[in-house]
Amino acid sequence: MEFAFDDRTEELRKRLHAFMDEHVYPAEAVADEQRAAQESPWHTPPIMAELKATARRQGLWNLFLPDRTYGAGLTNLQYAPLAEITGRSPQLAPTALNCAAPDTGNMEVLTEFGSPEQRRQWLEPLLSGEIRSAFAMTEPDVASSDATNIETRIERDGDDYVISGRKWYISGAMNPDCKIFIVMGKTAPDAEDHRRQQSMVLVPRDTPGLEVRRAMRVYGYEDHYHGGHAEVVFDRVRVPQRNLIGEEGGGFAIAQARLGPGRIHHCMRLIGMAERGIELMCRRAVDRTAFGKPLAQQGVVQEWIADARVAVEQLRLLVLKTAWLMDTVGNRGAHTEIQAIKIAVPRTVVSILDRAVQLHGAGGVSQDFPLAELWAGARTLQLADGPDEVHQRSLARRELKAQLST
Repeated sequence: MEFAFDDRTEELRKRLHAFMDEHVYPAEAVADEQRAAQESPWHTPPIMAELKATARRQGLWNLFLPDRTYGAGLTNLQYAPLAEITGRSPQLAPTALNCAAPDTGNMEVLTEFGSPEQRRQWLEPLLSGEIRSAFAMTEPDVASSDATNIETRIERDGDDYVISGRKWYISGAMNPDCKIFIVMGKTAPDAEDHRRQQSMVLVPRDTPGLEVRRAMRVYGYEDHYHGGHAEVVFDRVRVPQRNLIGEEGGGFAIAQARLGPGRIHHCMRLIGMAERGIELMCRRAVDRTAFGKPLAQQGVVQEWIADARVAVEQLRLLVLKTAWLMDTVGNRGAHTEIQAIKIAVPRTVVSILDRAVQLHGAGGVSQDFPLAELWAGARTLQLADGPDEVHQRSLARRELKAQLST
């Protein structure tokens, strides 16, 4: 087994590390100041435009998309270490590279399932970073971990579809630059096969009846750079039938195709978040003295740091294996590993960041360090794209079936 990165990946890693050191990390404080001075917290700080222009000029753009027609043409295995680096500054770096959710998943959907007209109207401006987008799936009134529960209706009416329903935690919706929603709802609620009940349609933000009702916080934080999370109401929203993505009844399959890459991208970035947590732990341990000696000499602190390093190395290998399988046998062939990383990575990174917070004392829960916000983001990913328990249930069933059939 070859553990070294190939030449292209290594060259991009070097460029991306330099971009982070020279542009992203110095921009973190600037972005906070600019956001605080703006009339609305949802407007993107001016520094982001500078970061995006620099990233694009340096060829660090759309790295997530394997389709060479639209993206960088990287494999999942090549992209994994790059996404990890961006995870060290999750509020800035992914957006600066046009590699931030939910836009990445939406661009993948349009690339694979969109019509030529849909690609021209929505995919091209997303690829160029001119607009942002949202993916509207989760609902407040049902257990959305079971997608068959979704109640939003998409009904035919002449040459149109009429959409009625309520969604929440819709990423990207608070950003004024969000111009298009991909909405999942039921076109055939009585279909015997639950996988044929749902469809996806494109809904422009300015469509009458679409109301972005309020921002949703995550552990008290507002995810500004991904465009925030929102509650969104669709009150008999009317769009033409040409806004259907793929075919009627194909929404469940499209969602599964979208969520596979999304899950591994989250896990890649989470490893970068853990690496920054370890780095901050080590700095704090050396700089602070308690009971007559540096924290770095306290046995429990050494255990925390050592355990964190072991855990990150294990997670990285599992993520890289998963990426390799997705490249070689496809998402279906990597289904077990995708679920395994979705269970293991957020849970473990939360633990690492929690210890980093503990080591920083009051500073760890303050705005003066990124740890509390990193922890909130990592903890949220134990729910996003399917909660841990759903993945555990599915993974256990597959394991039991494999063992009992031998």
